[in-house]
Amino acid sequence: MQDLEKQDLIKIEVLKSAKNIAILGLSPDECKASNAVAKYLLAQGYNVIPIYPKIPPNGEILGKKAYPNLQEAFCQNAKIDILNIFRKSEALEEIAQEIITLENKPKCVWVQLGLSNARAKEILTNAKIIYEENSCIKIEHKRLLS
Repeated sequence: MQDLEKQDLIKIEVLKSAKNIAILGLSPDECKASNAVAKYLLAQGYNVIPIYPKIPPNGEILGKKAYPNLQEAFCQNAKIDILNIFRKSEALEEIAQEIITLENKPKCVWVQLGLSNARAKEILTNAKIIYEENSCIKIEHKRLLS
């Protein structure tokens, strides 16, 4: 089987089996890509868990309880299947280090289109976490499951 086919099969399995997707960097700003992706995922039936340092006054983003950081989100949501990341590439290594310290780790870390970090990939794959980078979860969901 070719690598591309294998990668697609992994993505299909991850997306089909997932129920809870945390989005690190989910902005309340409707003009931001993270917000559009979250709306799409909600419309597809996923439970979206917003993680954003500047939580709006009502404590929610897109009607979902928002968390200020990874620790709180993963502590209060025991089963997060996918962590979708909207943060700069330079921040990914530090985020990866934090992920491997979580008691309840995600099955998959999905880093959005245009973002990548070789060290983060190494850290997470060594921890047996599926790692997808430079890839839009919304585009891939549409391409593979629609």
